[in-house]
Amino acid sequence: MAELTEATKSMLVEVSHKLAVVARNQALASFRMSGLLSENKLADGFDPVTKADRDAEAAMREILARERPDDGVIGEEFPPLEGSSGLTWVLDPIDGTRGYISGTPTWGVLIAVGDETGPLLGVIDQPYVGERFIGGFGLAEYEGPLGLRPLKTRAAQPLSQATLLTTFPEVGTAEEGRAFHAVSRQAQLTRYGMDCYGYALLAAGCVDLVIEAELNAYDIQAPIAVVQAAGGIVTDWAGNPAHNGGRAIAAANPEIHAEAMAILREVTG
Repeated sequence: MAELTEATKSMLVEVSHKLAVVARNQALASFRMSGLLSENKLADGFDPVTKADRDAEAAMREILARERPDDGVIGEEFPPLEGSSGLTWVLDPIDGTRGYISGTPTWGVLIAVGDETGPLLGVIDQPYVGERFIGGFGLAEYEGPLGLRPLKTRAAQPLSQATLLTTFPEVGTAEEGRAFHAVSRQAQLTRYGMDCYGYALLAAGCVDLVIEAELNAYDIQAPIAVVQAAGGIVTDWAGNPAHNGGRAIAAANPEIHAEAMAILREVTG
């Protein structure tokens, strides 16, 4: 794909904010409401979806159809849409629906746009707290109750002093769980249940590592863009690009990434 002009980059940033606003409004309309209903998408297990998930993604797709009709779209709730521009939007209207239906504020709206190499711009938006984290095209910014601030990941420190986040204690398969917990045993503090908010905290310089598995592209593309714009690094557990999903490790800096990776590789081979 040809290099994007500054005007195109500016437009993509503007559209990403519009998507975040409309998805925020849709998601908040039923958050913490009594009698909120969800459906289970799995026959074996639990993967909830709500009307808010679908309404938020539909609203974002409407904006894209109007303002970026030649771009592709990949989302969690509806079939992919092929584009002709070389750019694809990757949407997760409510990342962390389990948290959403539980009333916790660690879910978020994920928006990314990129090409075949991965995301170029990403947004992590937490509607209830009113926080937006954006990264890409020279931007690495937070806007919320604390005002407008730059995003910057933590400086290097040993794993023994690090804070590690993930969403599920089991992480993924039994082997993936063993690998994660091998890293966790070496870390100073491990916290669970973060969903996409963990990556936002990493970009904001609050924590050192996020390690997850069994991700989809729409789970990780926006976090990749935000974390990397803030100075961090995101790869799979073998050190390769992670934008297609699967296993991911997001680190505040190359040093702690390497230390955690060595443990993951030792367990998983």
